[in-house]
Amino acid sequence: MDTGSTAWILASTAAVLLMVPGLALFYGGMVGVRGVLNMIMMTFGAVAVVGVLWTLFGYSAVFGDSYGGLGLLGNVTEHLGLGDLLKEDPQATLPPALVAVFQALFAAITVALISGALADRITFGGWLVFAGLWAVLVYFPVAHWVFAFDSADGGLIGGWIVNKLGAVDFAGGTAVHINAGVAALAAVLVIGRRRSWPRVTRPHNLPLVMLGAGILWFGWMGFNGGSALAAGNAASVVLLTTFNATCAAMLAWLLVERIRDKHATSLGAASGAIAGLVAITPACGAVSPMGALAVGAVAGVICPLAIGLKYKLGYDDALDVVGVHLVGGVAGTLLIGFLATEDAPNGRAGLFYGGGWGLLGAQAVAALAVLAYSFVVTLVLALALKKVIGLRLSDEQEASGADLAVHAENAYDMSGESFGPAISQPAVRTAAKPVKVSDVVG
Repeated sequence: MDTGSTAWILASTAAVLLMVPGLALFYGGMVGVRGVLNMIMMTFGAVAVVGVLWTLFGYSAVFGDSYGGLGLLGNVTEHLGLGDLLKEDPQATLPPALVAVFQALFAAITVALISGALADRITFGGWLVFAGLWAVLVYFPVAHWVFAFDSADGGLIGGWIVNKLGAVDFAGGTAVHINAGVAALAAVLVIGRRRSWPRVTRPHNLPLVMLGAGILWFGWMGFNGGSALAAGNAASVVLLTTFNATCAAMLAWLLVERIRDKHATSLGAASGAIAGLVAITPACGAVSPMGALAVGAVAGVICPLAIGLKYKLGYDDALDVVGVHLVGGVAGTLLIGFLATEDAPNGRAGLFYGGGWGLLGAQAVAALAVLAYSFVVTLVLALALKKVIGLRLSDEQEASGADLAVHAENAYDMSGESFGPAISQPAVRTAAKPVKVSDVVG
């Protein structure tokens, strides 16, 4: 057991867990004042649902031995209930239980990302059902394709994208961001626009958005750096490229805003940082520090331009999950084919470094396969749930706001009153004893 690497992945897991409140605050600040609690609850609810499913059979579906050696899905009964991960594996450098919880958070956050596109109009119960079924039908298979490596001795067969196709995805550009982004697009097409769209409420709390983005940036260091699964040079390089891309993307986004809108905004800075983090996620182990700047700059330019397409094409992606995660994920995945260098931890060369067209082709196939599978299955799933249980809030609930209509709570006390629940008080005397001056002075 490598105790140094174990300590690093323990810390990385804690950092990734901090992304849960980070995402909740980031999304929560961007919605109107009457929907912030609902937005936060959708994030936390998705994490809870996926966490239970992951323990029951999700980990096994992702990292179990592939059925028929096809690389499509792991054996869902191989690690059923995770009881077999309690004992230390003498052949492993990391505790299997630690890898399981680290990857559980990847699954949970991927599902939670979709919620931003559906803000202000999906029922909470419908969202939880959708989140659970989507994890089972879409995330678990795709994560197997991308994250499950064949064992060195050939006794365990993993996913087809990482092993047979040979595409590079260090921390989840395909399985996380393309997957969640295209699923968000399919879901909003089924559920429909908000009643007021394209006139919608502005973000109610931009400091909350900035705080959420900062927490996400911190957590992303564990998300990407922990994906090295060891404390060493690879993790260190990944931290550097992740930081570089985020900085470049933020500046690029602000430049686009300044040229297009004449203002550089705090919302743009936060969104640019997230776009850079999304794009560098698959590429963080494949590119040089200068390559990371290029990846971030590209994401910072194309993502704000892509967001504007929703008004032209007529889909109501409330918090721009499609424009940031789908577009940023595709950009980062494809740029590996151009900018990958053999000096980086992945050890692959892209087109600009003499590697030819092979890697770019593999990256394109991986991106298209995940995009097509996720879109079709999500579309069918959303249509089925819409017909069976219904997914939309009523007109009255949407008008009054999801916080009050769904959760019977408000995020802020706007009345100026501060009455809480009744508290038992001592009996008040009806006849007060006369007070002497000596009593007061004394």
